[in-house]
Amino acid sequence: MVQAAPHMPSLFVSHGAPTIALDISDAHRFLEKMAESVPTPRAILVVSAHWETETPHVSITDAPETIHDFYGFPKPLYELRYPAPGAPDLAATTAALLNDADLGPVVSEDRGLDHGAWVPLLLGYPAADIPVTQLSVQPHQDAAYHFRLGEALQPLRRQGVLILASGNLTHNLSEFRGQTLDATPPDWVRAFDAWASWAIAEGRVQDLLDYRDKAPHAVRNHPTDEHLLPLFVALGAGSGTEPGRHLHKSYSYGVLAMDAYAFG
Repeated sequence: MVQAAPHMPSLFVSHGAPTIALDISDAHRFLEKMAESVPTPRAILVVSAHWETETPHVSITDAPETIHDFYGFPKPLYELRYPAPGAPDLAATTAALLNDADLGPVVSEDRGLDHGAWVPLLLGYPAADIPVTQLSVQPHQDAAYHFRLGEALQPLRRQGVLILASGNLTHNLSEFRGQTLDATPPDWVRAFDAWASWAIAEGRVQDLLDYRDKAPHAVRNHPTDEHLLPLFVALGAGSGTEPGRHLHKSYSYGVLAMDAYAFG
């Protein structure tokens, strides 16, 4: 008897600085246990803030390389690899769903996994035995567009696919330098974090989509919003209406709220 694929939620995780792969913190420990919060997926589609394109791109490669898309970090970080198999069938299905939604997808034959993808995967699924592919974000598009993109991906969840949206709940790197890993978060970070937590818990989708106008200190926490766009993909890929589940809350370097949510 063929076992039915598990019905998966969509996840939003904050991946923080690349060194989260090495530095022990509350967020590091959460990502290590991330797999315990969901059924074992058949495959994983990662939506990373670090792949920015004009139109949605999805990687169809059989063996995605580990991309070290950062500089100036400790040497051991560059020695890490995530040798998971690619998921070309999932990529093709993803492209078809986006095409049906008139979102104009492009298939990439050689895109690997950037650190927004491989860092949380390395911690959460260290065996690297689950096929994985990656989908880009479009930073010139708004939150509503990315919510729509997520809605188009909803059928994947019924096929046992984990949609893992990877960004950061707050992300202002101009305020990052000089902060220690355990720095106390300033009030402007806490206020935005609390507002987002309230809006997600109450299922206030429209408020979330209008966050730049409605959330406190929105622009200071997200001078550019590519690191929050994955949240809207995860939100749309969930039920689209039900409140999310708050899986984790902590801070890194004071200015990075490391929250994680499950939808659907």
